[in-house]
Amino acid sequence: HGMSPLVSLAAKEGLLAPAAVAQLECFAAAVTFAKTEGIVVAPETSHAIAQVIREANRAKEEGKEKVILFGLSGHGFLDLQGYSDYFSGMLQDHELSRTEIDEAIAGLKDAPRLP
Repeated sequence: HGMSPLVSLAAKEGLLAPAAVAQLECFAAAVTFAKTEGIVVAPETSHAIAQVIREANRAKEEGKEKVILFGLSGHGFLDLQGYSDYFSGMLQDHELSRTEIDEAIAGLKDAPRLP
């Protein structure tokens, strides 16, 4: 996934650090969240929840107390097929190769640039 212009600027300014989380870890985090909080979240939100769990575990390992804030952007009622695919074992993690990434970036060479 790409980042919005606002999130990209915040990352550039050092206000946040983006993190990549694989699909299966995201769905596992969403299921944990649903079991503990009673909310089925949209898959997009599951990425944030997975990172929150990582940060909470890191703080616990370091013996630190942290406040971790994240945005819950929506429920997952329109994405229940994704959960069905997850529980049936049909989802797989996918990572692009360096070649695929380079080819995608090369395809953007003529894209308009922000001033």
